[in-house]
Amino acid sequence: MNTSLRRSLSTLVAACLSVGGLACAASEAKESVYAQAIILDVRTPEEFAAGHLDGAVLVDIKDASFDARIAELDPSLSYVVYCRSGNRSAQAVERMKAAGFGNLSDLGSLENASSQTGVAIVQG
Repeated sequence: MNTSLRRSLSTLVAACLSVGGLACAASEAKESVYAQAIILDVRTPEEFAAGHLDGAVLVDIKDASFDARIAELDPSLSYVVYCRSGNRSAQAVERMKAAGFGNLSDLGSLENASSQTGVAIVQG
């Protein structure tokens, strides 16, 4: 996926989040098994701003609205979840499984998620 299309998707994700529609957020990873997965970053907004996968959707697991925001997602889609070290992503995946999600990949840390998906780490 070219950079301008990826930026457009990131803008769409931000717009969707501003109106609460997480289900419209999708990010393609280059030629990998994660190509159609939605990438979820479950870290804090500060961590996200310091660096995140390009096109990732921020859904802070520490935020009180986490379960409500996850409930807005389509459980039939594929999700890639990551955090700083793998602890929060594992917790998020368990909560998502309990909510009926089936196609989940816990990729642990930001760096591992980037390596596994081929998606670049960006700041901002």
